[in-house]
Amino acid sequence: MSDQSDLLNRIAQALERISPPASAPADWLGSPAYVWDGGAHAVGQIVAPALALLKGIDAQKQAVTTNVTRLAQGHAAHDMLLWGARGMGKSALLRASVIAAQAEHGARIALVQVSGDALPTLAALFAALGQVDRHFLVFIDDLGFEDGDGAGPRALRSWLEGGVEARPGNVRLAVTSNRRAIVARHAGEQDDPLNPRDAVDDRLALADRFGLSIGFHNCTQDDYLAIIAGYCGNLGLAFAEADALEWAKRRGARSGRVAWHYVTELAGRAGRTI
Repeated sequence: MSDQSDLLNRIAQALERISPPASAPADWLGSPAYVWDGGAHAVGQIVAPALALLKGIDAQKQAVTTNVTRLAQGHAAHDMLLWGARGMGKSALLRASVIAAQAEHGARIALVQVSGDALPTLAALFAALGQVDRHFLVFIDDLGFEDGDGAGPRALRSWLEGGVEARPGNVRLAVTSNRRAIVARHAGEQDDPLNPRDAVDDRLALADRFGLSIGFHNCTQDDYLAIIAGYCGNLGLAFAEADALEWAKRRGARSGRVAWHYVTELAGRAGRTI
Protein backbone atom coordinates (compact mmCIF):
# COMPACT_ATOMS: atom_id res chain seq x y z
CA MET A 1 0.00 0.00 0.00
CA SER A 2 2.88 2.31 0.92
CA ASP A 3 4.58 1.62 -2.42
CA GLN A 4 1.39 2.56 -4.26
CA SER A 5 1.11 5.82 -2.27
CA ASP A 6 4.73 6.67 -3.03
CA LEU A 7 4.12 6.03 -6.73
CA LEU A 8 1.07 8.27 -6.77
CA ASN A 9 2.98 11.03 -4.96
CA ARG A 10 5.83 10.84 -7.46
CA ILE A 11 3.37 11.03 -10.36
CA ALA A 12 1.64 14.06 -8.79
CA GLN A 13 4.98 15.80 -8.24
CA ALA A 14 6.02 15.12 -11.83
CA LEU A 15 2.76 16.56 -13.13
CA GLU A 16 3.25 19.69 -11.03
CA ARG A 17 6.74 20.16 -12.46
CA ILE A 18 5.56 20.02 -16.08
CA SER A 19 2.38 22.04 -15.53
CA PRO A 20 2.61 25.73 -16.49
CA PRO A 21 2.71 28.05 -13.49
CA ALA A 22 -0.52 29.82 -12.63
CA SER A 23 -0.61 33.28 -14.16
CA ALA A 24 -0.40 36.16 -11.74
CA PRO A 25 -3.49 38.34 -11.42
CA ALA A 26 -3.37 41.45 -13.57
CA ASP A 27 -2.17 44.70 -12.02
CA TRP A 28 -4.90 46.96 -13.37
CA LEU A 29 -3.29 50.03 -11.79
CA GLY A 30 0.25 49.66 -13.06
CA SER A 31 0.21 50.27 -16.83
CA PRO A 32 -1.18 52.82 -19.29
CA ALA A 33 -2.70 50.11 -21.49
CA TYR A 34 -3.50 46.42 -21.67
CA VAL A 35 -4.34 43.79 -24.25
CA TRP A 36 -7.11 41.36 -23.32
CA ASP A 37 -7.22 37.99 -25.05
CA GLY A 38 -9.04 36.14 -22.28
CA GLY A 39 -6.27 37.21 -19.92
CA ALA A 40 -4.65 40.60 -19.36
CA HIS A 41 -1.26 41.60 -20.75
CA ALA A 42 0.21 44.93 -19.69
CA VAL A 43 1.46 47.34 -22.37
CA GLY A 44 4.14 49.76 -21.27
CA GLN A 45 3.45 52.48 -23.84
CA ILE A 46 0.58 53.47 -26.10
CA VAL A 47 1.81 54.22 -29.62
CA ALA A 48 -0.13 56.78 -31.66
CA PRO A 49 0.48 59.97 -33.65
CA ALA A 50 0.14 63.23 -31.76
CA LEU A 51 -3.39 64.61 -31.93
CA ALA A 52 -2.13 67.65 -33.82
CA LEU A 53 -0.93 65.39 -36.66
CA LEU A 54 -4.37 63.87 -37.21
CA LYS A 55 -5.68 66.14 -39.96
CA GLY A 56 -8.99 66.24 -41.81
CA ILE A 57 -11.00 64.85 -38.88
CA ASP A 58 -11.33 67.94 -36.68
CA ALA A 59 -14.97 67.39 -35.69
CA GLN A 60 -14.38 63.72 -34.95
CA LYS A 61 -11.28 64.60 -32.95
CA GLN A 62 -13.18 67.11 -30.82
CA ALA A 63 -15.97 64.65 -30.04
CA VAL A 64 -13.68 61.76 -29.12
CA THR A 65 -11.17 63.71 -27.04
CA THR A 66 -13.94 65.46 -25.12
CA ASN A 67 -15.60 62.15 -24.31
CA VAL A 68 -12.34 60.44 -23.27
CA THR A 69 -11.46 63.39 -21.04
CA ARG A 70 -14.84 63.12 -19.34
CA LEU A 71 -14.21 59.44 -18.70
CA ALA A 72 -10.78 60.20 -17.23
CA GLN A 73 -12.35 62.78 -14.93
CA GLY A 74 -15.00 60.35 -13.75
CA HIS A 75 -17.78 62.36 -15.38
CA ALA A 76 -20.64 60.97 -17.47
CA ALA A 77 -19.23 59.65 -20.76
CA HIS A 78 -20.59 57.81 -23.77
CA ASP A 79 -19.84 54.49 -25.38
CA MET A 80 -18.49 55.28 -28.85
CA LEU A 81 -18.87 53.78 -32.31
CA LEU A 82 -16.33 55.11 -34.81
CA TRP A 83 -17.35 53.96 -38.27
CA GLY A 84 -16.57 54.63 -41.90
CA ALA A 85 -13.74 54.82 -44.39
CA ARG A 86 -10.69 52.66 -43.90
CA GLY A 87 -7.43 54.31 -42.99
CA MET A 88 -8.92 57.58 -41.75
CA GLY A 89 -7.52 57.36 -38.22
CA LYS A 90 -10.33 55.80 -36.18
CA SER A 91 -8.14 53.60 -33.98
CA ALA A 92 -5.24 56.08 -34.02
CA LEU A 93 -7.57 58.79 -32.71
CA LEU A 94 -8.74 56.60 -29.83
CA ARG A 95 -5.18 55.79 -28.80
CA ALA A 96 -4.03 59.39 -29.15
CA SER A 97 -7.00 60.61 -27.09
CA VAL A 98 -6.10 58.28 -24.22
CA ILE A 99 -2.48 59.45 -24.37
CA ALA A 100 -3.67 63.05 -24.15
CA ALA A 101 -6.01 62.25 -21.25
CA GLN A 102 -3.20 60.49 -19.40
CA ALA A 103 -0.92 63.49 -19.92
CA GLU A 104 -3.55 65.71 -18.30
CA HIS A 105 -5.02 63.37 -15.69
CA GLY A 106 -2.24 60.87 -15.03
CA ALA A 107 -3.11 57.24 -14.40
CA ARG A 108 -6.82 57.83 -13.84
CA ILE A 109 -7.58 56.25 -17.21
CA ALA A 110 -6.20 53.24 -19.08
CA LEU A 111 -6.83 51.69 -22.49
CA VAL A 112 -7.76 48.01 -22.82
CA GLN A 113 -7.70 46.62 -26.36
CA VAL A 114 -9.70 43.42 -26.82
CA SER A 115 -8.53 40.92 -29.40
CA GLY A 116 -11.13 39.81 -31.92
CA ASP A 117 -11.45 36.24 -30.64
CA ALA A 118 -11.83 37.32 -27.00
CA LEU A 119 -15.33 38.81 -27.25
CA PRO A 120 -16.92 35.81 -25.47
CA THR A 121 -14.73 36.55 -22.42
CA LEU A 122 -15.73 40.20 -22.04
CA ALA A 123 -17.95 39.40 -19.05
CA ALA A 124 -14.85 38.25 -17.16
CA LEU A 125 -13.01 41.42 -18.18
CA PHE A 126 -15.85 43.64 -17.02
CA ALA A 127 -16.07 41.77 -13.71
CA ALA A 128 -12.36 42.40 -13.11
CA LEU A 129 -12.40 46.07 -14.16
CA GLY A 130 -15.46 46.80 -12.04
CA GLN A 131 -13.42 46.09 -8.92
CA VAL A 132 -10.67 48.60 -9.77
CA ASP A 133 -10.58 52.24 -8.73
CA ARG A 134 -9.67 53.47 -12.20
CA HIS A 135 -11.45 54.35 -15.43
CA PHE A 136 -11.03 52.19 -18.53
CA LEU A 137 -11.72 52.65 -22.23
CA VAL A 138 -12.26 49.15 -23.61
CA PHE A 139 -11.36 49.25 -27.29
CA ILE A 140 -12.63 46.74 -29.87
CA ASP A 141 -11.02 47.41 -33.24
CA ASP A 142 -12.56 46.65 -36.63
CA LEU A 143 -15.65 44.94 -35.26
CA GLY A 144 -18.03 43.22 -37.62
CA PHE A 145 -20.51 40.38 -37.24
CA GLU A 146 -21.01 37.84 -39.97
CA ASP A 147 -24.37 36.84 -41.42
CA GLY A 148 -26.12 34.41 -39.12
CA ASP A 149 -24.28 35.59 -36.01
CA GLY A 150 -27.12 36.53 -33.71
CA ALA A 151 -25.31 35.92 -30.42
CA GLY A 152 -22.63 38.57 -31.03
CA PRO A 153 -25.00 41.50 -31.65
CA ARG A 154 -27.22 40.42 -28.75
CA ALA A 155 -24.23 40.33 -26.41
CA LEU A 156 -23.14 43.78 -27.56
CA ARG A 157 -26.59 45.18 -26.87
CA SER A 158 -26.45 43.63 -23.40
CA TRP A 159 -23.04 45.14 -22.69
CA LEU A 160 -24.28 48.57 -23.71
CA GLU A 161 -27.71 48.65 -22.15
CA GLY A 162 -27.59 47.22 -18.66
CA GLY A 163 -27.95 43.48 -19.18
CA VAL A 164 -26.66 41.02 -16.63
CA GLU A 165 -23.16 41.21 -18.17
CA ALA A 166 -23.18 44.96 -18.84
CA ARG A 167 -19.98 46.91 -18.57
CA PRO A 168 -19.50 48.55 -15.13
CA GLY A 169 -19.77 52.28 -14.50
CA ASN A 170 -16.02 52.92 -14.67
CA VAL A 171 -15.79 51.36 -18.14
CA ARG A 172 -16.83 52.66 -21.54
CA LEU A 173 -16.70 50.83 -24.85
CA ALA A 174 -15.09 52.23 -27.98
CA VAL A 175 -15.71 50.24 -31.15
CA THR A 176 -14.36 50.86 -34.63
CA SER A 177 -16.04 49.41 -37.68
CA ASN A 178 -16.06 49.98 -41.40
CA ARG A 179 -19.85 49.75 -41.35
CA ARG A 180 -22.35 52.08 -39.75
CA ALA A 181 -24.60 49.14 -38.84
CA ILE A 182 -21.69 46.92 -37.66
CA VAL A 183 -23.44 43.87 -39.15
CA ALA A 184 -23.25 43.23 -42.90
CA ARG A 185 -26.37 44.24 -44.81
CA HIS A 186 -27.35 42.60 -48.08
CA ALA A 187 -30.25 42.89 -50.45
CA GLY A 188 -31.28 39.36 -49.49
CA GLU A 189 -32.41 40.68 -46.15
CA GLN A 190 -35.37 42.19 -47.97
CA ASP A 191 -36.65 38.74 -48.96
CA ASP A 192 -38.48 38.15 -45.67
CA PRO A 193 -42.18 38.23 -46.67
CA LEU A 194 -43.39 39.07 -43.15
CA ASN A 195 -41.29 41.95 -41.88
CA PRO A 196 -38.78 42.84 -44.60
CA ARG A 197 -37.28 45.72 -42.63
CA ASP A 198 -36.94 43.98 -39.26
CA ALA A 199 -33.44 42.62 -39.78
CA VAL A 200 -32.07 45.91 -41.07
CA ASP A 201 -33.83 47.97 -38.41
CA ASP A 202 -32.52 45.67 -35.67
CA ARG A 203 -28.97 46.03 -36.89
CA LEU A 204 -29.22 49.79 -37.14
CA ALA A 205 -30.71 49.85 -33.64
CA LEU A 206 -27.56 48.15 -32.41
CA ALA A 207 -25.48 51.07 -33.67
CA ASP A 208 -27.95 53.49 -32.12
CA ARG A 209 -27.17 52.12 -28.67
CA PHE A 210 -23.84 53.95 -28.70
CA GLY A 211 -24.10 57.42 -27.19
CA LEU A 212 -21.67 58.68 -29.81
CA SER A 213 -21.75 57.37 -33.38
CA ILE A 214 -19.05 59.18 -35.34
CA GLY A 215 -18.58 58.82 -39.07
CA PHE A 216 -15.25 59.00 -40.91
CA HIS A 217 -15.20 59.66 -44.62
CA ASN A 218 -12.59 59.56 -47.38
CA CYS A 219 -10.50 62.69 -47.23
CA THR A 220 -10.35 65.36 -49.87
CA GLN A 221 -7.21 66.05 -51.86
CA ASP A 222 -6.51 69.10 -49.69
CA ASP A 223 -6.90 67.06 -46.49
CA TYR A 224 -4.65 64.33 -47.87
CA LEU A 225 -1.91 66.84 -48.66
CA ALA A 226 -2.38 68.52 -45.27
CA ILE A 227 -1.86 65.17 -43.51
CA ILE A 228 1.37 64.63 -45.42
CA ALA A 229 2.54 68.18 -44.74
CA GLY A 230 1.92 67.70 -41.02
CA TYR A 231 3.91 64.50 -40.84
CA CYS A 232 6.71 65.86 -43.03
CA GLY A 233 6.94 69.07 -41.01
CA ASN A 234 7.22 67.04 -37.81
CA LEU A 235 9.90 64.78 -39.28
CA GLY A 236 11.83 67.36 -41.25
CA LEU A 237 11.07 65.80 -44.64
CA ALA A 238 10.39 67.57 -47.92
CA PHE A 239 7.81 66.41 -50.46
CA ALA A 240 6.37 67.39 -53.82
CA GLU A 241 2.59 67.60 -54.15
CA ALA A 242 2.61 65.97 -57.58
CA ASP A 243 4.56 63.01 -56.20
CA ALA A 244 2.21 62.66 -53.23
CA LEU A 245 -0.84 62.73 -55.49
CA GLU A 246 0.69 60.16 -57.83
CA TRP A 247 1.29 57.90 -54.80
CA ALA A 248 -2.41 58.11 -53.89
CA LYS A 249 -3.48 57.58 -57.50
CA ARG A 250 -1.48 54.37 -57.74
CA ARG A 251 -3.18 53.08 -54.59
CA GLY A 252 -6.65 54.11 -55.65
CA ALA A 253 -7.41 56.01 -52.45
CA ARG A 254 -6.66 59.07 -50.38
CA SER A 255 -6.59 58.47 -46.63
CA GLY A 256 -4.51 59.07 -43.55
CA ARG A 257 -3.06 55.58 -43.89
CA VAL A 258 -2.05 56.13 -47.52
CA ALA A 259 -0.53 59.46 -46.49
CA TRP A 260 1.52 57.76 -43.75
CA HIS A 261 2.72 55.10 -46.20
CA TYR A 262 3.88 57.89 -48.49
CA VAL A 263 5.74 59.57 -45.62
CA THR A 264 7.38 56.23 -44.82
CA GLU A 265 8.48 56.04 -48.45
CA LEU A 266 9.92 59.55 -48.25
CA ALA A 267 11.85 58.67 -45.11
CA GLY A 268 13.21 55.55 -46.78
CA ARG A 269 14.34 57.55 -49.81
CA ALA A 270 16.12 59.94 -47.48
CA GLY A 271 17.81 57.15 -45.55
CA ARG A 272 15.89 58.01 -42.41
CA THR A 273 14.21 55.91 -39.75
CA ILE A 274 10.84 56.88 -38.29
